[in-house]
Parts: sequence; C-alpha cells; structure tokens
Amino acid sequence: MKTTFLALLLASATIAAAADPTIYEIPLKDIDKQPTTLKQRQGKALLIVNVASECGLTSQYRGLEALHKKYQDKGFAVLGFPCNQFGGQEPGTNEEIKTFCSTRYQVTFPMFDKIDVKGANQHALYRKLSGPKAKFAGDVGWNFGKFLVGKNGEVIARFDPSEEPDSEKVVKAIEKALAAK
Repeated sequence: MKTTFLALLLASATIAAAADPTIYEIPLKDIDKQPTTLKQRQGKALLIVNVASECGLTSQYRGLEALHKKYQDKGFAVLGFPCNQFGGQEPGTNEEIKTFCSTRYQVTFPMFDKIDVKGANQHALYRKLSGPKAKFAGDVGWNFGKFLVGKNGEVIARFDPSEEPDSEKVVKAIEKALAAK
C-alpha cells in the first residue's frame, strides 16, 4: 500500500512539473528560427526584454548592449524578444530585425524569434513571466518591458518600459542578482 501511494505521489509530482516547466525548459526559437531553450543560460542572471525596431524607446538597445557587455563575464545576459503587438512597431522579418540590431546598435546579446507577449497567443515564456501565477503578474504594457531573472531561474524584478536600462534602479538590481548565491 505504501509503495503504491509513493508511486502515485511521485507520478503526480512528475506530471505537475511537466505541466509547469521551469524558465529553462520552455521551448524557444532563436532569431534564426532554430529551436532552443534557456537551459544553456541556467545559473546566470538574465534581463528579458520585449523589443521593437520602430519604437520611441528603441534607443534603449544602446543601454541594453552596454549592460550585456559590462556584466556578461560576471554571469549575466540580456535576451531580446521582438514583439509587434504595440503599435505595429516591429513589422520586420527576423532577418530584418537581426540586421537592424547589429548595424544600427551593434547588438551582440542573444535575440530570439518574434513572439506575442500578451493576449490569446502569448508565448509560454511570457506566461511564466507575467501570467496569472507569476510573481509580477500583469500584461506587458509596451515595448521594452524588462524582467530580471535571478541565477536560480526565479523572476526577481520587473521594470516598466520607460525605465532606462542604465538607470540606478536596474543596475543595482542586476548587481544584487549577480552577488546572490
């Protein structure tokens, strides 16, 4: 009887874990449409940002790239997720986005496939970041919303689109995340 109960308990836990994958297990595609996950970034602090090429905030790419370069050797990465849900400000193809980012802003941080960050077709990553069960629940309101993920995979901060990447608030949060064990 105990063995059967333990087996059922273990099976239930396994099913529950599969139904709620960690941030590292969520299937993604990179900017070249190649399947990937965040698994290779496990143990790093991550700043996940929904980006757009034709937004009044597009110049934030400079600050995001500066953060990425400054802290990448300390276990940090900026991750860009193009989204066309706000004013149609990311209308290009992945190739056009990639070219724009690399030539206009010299972006070297990882970029991913264009996704929906809210609504009926919200990507699973953004359900994890901002969905009803999320620590910082609530729809992403505009381009350049930022989520800071700690080295343990938990979302530890959320920043409004208007918060500049190099603001004291963002920088202090990143440094605190990097100092955490």
